[in-house]
Amino acid sequence: MSHDPKPLGGKLISKPILFFGPLILLCVLFIGKRLVFGLGSVSDLNGGFPWGIWIAFDLLIGTGFACGGWALAWAVYVFNKGEYHPLVRPALLASLFGYSLGGLSITIDVGRYWNLPYFYIPGFFNVNSVLFETAVCMTIYIGVMALEFAPALFERLGWKVSLKRINKVMFFIIAFGALLPSMHQSSMGSLMIVAGHKVHPLWQSYEMLPLFSLLTAFIMGFSIVIFEGSLVQSGLRGNGADEQPLFRKLMGTISIFLVLFLVLRFGELIYRNKLGLAFAGDFYSVMFWLEILLLAFPLVVLRVPKLLHDSRILFLGALSMLLGCALWRLSYSLVAYNPGGGYEYFPAWEEILISIGFVAIEVCAYILLIRLLPIIPPLKQQDHRHEASKA
Repeated sequence: MSHDPKPLGGKLISKPILFFGPLILLCVLFIGKRLVFGLGSVSDLNGGFPWGIWIAFDLLIGTGFACGGWALAWAVYVFNKGEYHPLVRPALLASLFGYSLGGLSITIDVGRYWNLPYFYIPGFFNVNSVLFETAVCMTIYIGVMALEFAPALFERLGWKVSLKRINKVMFFIIAFGALLPSMHQSSMGSLMIVAGHKVHPLWQSYEMLPLFSLLTAFIMGFSIVIFEGSLVQSGLRGNGADEQPLFRKLMGTISIFLVLFLVLRFGELIYRNKLGLAFAGDFYSVMFWLEILLLAFPLVVLRVPKLLHDSRILFLGALSMLLGCALWRLSYSLVAYNPGGGYEYFPAWEEILISIGFVAIEVCAYILLIRLLPIIPPLKQQDHRHEASKA
């Protein structure tokens, strides 16, 4: 079986494109309204909540979902797990879109967005800011991913000279790409340390937030590979059985990060005498146990061989891990945050539609590019004579 990726082909204007297209149009219109008339015209942000779902969901959760390319880079190129190589390009494409849209969410969230160019002028660098480090790493990483993805475009266009040149320096690009998310994903956890007691104690951890953020990035990165791969195989290719063994192996890798996260999560609560808050019976304790149950469910799946070989259970396991990590990130950055002073926040419907539009853009762009560019590995070729003999 050849693992060389091929364009998927097929109709460009399909049902998913027709469904998500209007959502993209609404997203663009509301972004235009925000840029012209200000944040207040489309959002419910205020002095107590200077950021909302555009940061908590689109950035913190969105870039976590976009860690598939980074996680596989560690598995394939650092730990030499070459069997995962067929999964790299699809994951890299999703990562490129996820990080790009995360960067866009920052742009529309900044009040005076016309001052953003100053961020890149050396004399205005604020090197003491966690936000500065996060933004720098993200900006560079988007460029690095574009270079990593360039061979797929060059292959499609037949630019053999350009492909040969970029392949000569690809080892350096990949190494840089493996390093950068390790920095800014941990820094995303550091963002809320400064909030102190304003973040509920079940999520506030001055020592562990950066590590928790990094661990959830790995879990979400590997999980999104299984989640998106399963959707592509079942929805666009009709038969995804050829990559199920890789997904099962990935589940074994994810289980290591899951166990480590859960042990450290409870260990921190016990060490800081905060475990009793998990049994308080209030809204926050319910959110905590929902998060834990979502993350523990895949560990149960891994213990039952029959379930592990069921593609539907693999998909549900990946979805459960994504939701569990997303809930942790949403909680520490927004839901479990109380600024005091009577401030309240609930996203306006325009904010929600912009966030939904970002997801729609990623889905449509992903479908179009896998049809046009060599990204998806070809289907496993069945031995017809063997099938005939079985019949």
